[in-house]
Amino acid sequence: MLDKNYILENVEKIETSAKNKGFKVDLKKIITLGDEIAALKTEHQKHLAEKNQLSKSIQNASADERPAMIEKSKKAGENAKKIELDLETKEVEYTELMLHVPQVHFDDAPIGKDDTGNVVTKTVGEKTKFDFEPKDHYTLLEENDWANFNISEITGPRAYSLKGNAARLELAIHQFVLDKLMDKGFTMMTVPALCKPQAILDAGHFPGSDIGALESDVYFLTGTDLCLAGTSEIVLNSLHRGEILEENQLPKLYAGYSPCYRKEAGAAGKDTRGLVRVHQFSKVEQFVYCKPEESQKYFDKLLTTLEEIMMDLELSYQLLEACTGDMGFNKMRMIDVEAWVPTQNKYRELGSCSMIGDFQARRTNTRYRANADGKVHYTHTLNNTGIATPRVLVPLLENHQTKDGDVKIPTKLQPYMHGLKTLKA
Repeated sequence: MLDKNYILENVEKIETSAKNKGFKVDLKKIITLGDEIAALKTEHQKHLAEKNQLSKSIQNASADERPAMIEKSKKAGENAKKIELDLETKEVEYTELMLHVPQVHFDDAPIGKDDTGNVVTKTVGEKTKFDFEPKDHYTLLEENDWANFNISEITGPRAYSLKGNAARLELAIHQFVLDKLMDKGFTMMTVPALCKPQAILDAGHFPGSDIGALESDVYFLTGTDLCLAGTSEIVLNSLHRGEILEENQLPKLYAGYSPCYRKEAGAAGKDTRGLVRVHQFSKVEQFVYCKPEESQKYFDKLLTTLEEIMMDLELSYQLLEACTGDMGFNKMRMIDVEAWVPTQNKYRELGSCSMIGDFQARRTNTRYRANADGKVHYTHTLNNTGIATPRVLVPLLENHQTKDGDVKIPTKLQPYMHGLKTLKA
């Protein structure tokens, strides 16, 4: 959510940004409603003040004066009540309109309608070359009995079960990444997948407050007021809801580990084979609360950390600056980190580094008190993937495979695999 004063002062900029992002906004209506609400509040206070004054005066009024004064006081109260009802209606409409205004993208964002407008800004490492025909990750897992994809007969589609050392490898990756993040000053947190829909709304990934808009992506638990989160960002973002932190408590750096659940309803027919798009996965999320002036600093820190993880896993990767039409509703800036997948002959996303500004903090009312003057400000929030499995196994298995069907384990992971250097066929 944007600050109402910021909207008044930057109408043209916000309208242009929203258009670039592909969202419609009605700022004229927002401003008009804001003025009407302000006028109604003034009128409401006037009637309340009149009622209060009359109530005091009635005590000292003569018997002849009292009936008229009582009637006048009653009328003032009725007028105040009527305005309250009108205010409530207008404030609900105003809030809903405000929830439809997207975050303003940063000035240098590439302008584009969709992911075709994204821009590669950096490429690291060489694309893997083989002196044999490489197998895709699905074939490697099946032929080596490292996974069971027939489990979908029990669980439904887009499900998997890793076996043996492949399952150990998945857990080793998470432990390695969590250790790395803790060494960098992050606090590790195991995060529930269960949350209330309000927490998803407060993350601000889409316009408005209609919970029904979540239906295509989110699993709701029938008979409860709970749903399953698609990322620990949802819970971490609401962790300090309604709090006023002290400046010296910032930044707060969290490494949230959680199971994640997504319907993937919008990806019908895409990547149905293997580990790219599954309904349940595990993820370590980097999440930061910081002061506004430190937002860029921590964006760089989150991005650099994921780049280091790519290099630790010995994967070639590229950075993709998201254009306005692909960065999403709540983001100022987003850079994707994509790893090379040999059998698909392309880079695939493994994480997205996002700068959110105070957009989420305004929804959760998360603030901090400045040391210098005691004034209260909204925090900024940022997030980036630490690692997500099983998706990372796609490039890891394919790039590190050998001619005889083995898979070399990256050096940094070997201590987490009890010294094992290769997954044997």
